[in-house]
Amino acid sequence: MEDFQIIELYWDRDEEAVRRTAEKYGRLLLHISYHILSNYEDSEECVNDTYGRAWDSMPPKKPSSLSAYLGRIIRNLSINRWYQCHAKKRNCGASVLLSELSECIPAGQTPEEIMEASMLTEIIGRWLEVLPKEDRILFVRRYWYCDNLEWLAREYLTTANKLAGRLFRMRKKLKEELEKEGVII
Repeated sequence: MEDFQIIELYWDRDEEAVRRTAEKYGRLLLHISYHILSNYEDSEECVNDTYGRAWDSMPPKKPSSLSAYLGRIIRNLSINRWYQCHAKKRNCGASVLLSELSECIPAGQTPEEIMEASMLTEIIGRWLEVLPKEDRILFVRRYWYCDNLEWLAREYLTTANKLAGRLFRMRKKLKEELEKEGVII
């Protein structure tokens, strides 16, 4: 079933929308959540919460990309769950990713910083567009989909250390681009 048809099911308040969403995107959502949390039960709960959030938000929202919309929901839910786990001193898997990006992405704490988030998104989007395709895919897979570094290294036929160095250089270039655009880090 096409995304626009699934979205129409949500708008029609047809419970079939959730089943179709789970069929089409369930594995992807679980993959994203698990790579953030490293806990299957918590990830499954976040996936189910994602379906609920999608149900509650459509209508009024009508996303142009259902996969991106669901991906954003699952990432936010999983990151929030990670913070809950972290506060309880449980072992969750996102700490490495968050620490890697903390050097080049400012934390949005104040209302002013939150308002600047759209500008930050635009700058990062432009930066990603000028990267070579392979680097762009690698960056998104590591920091959006939270793919494991060792898995990526096997796919890219290299070592995890070399790939970590490549990602470090990309983060350094991103930081330079953000500073050039006036983003305070």
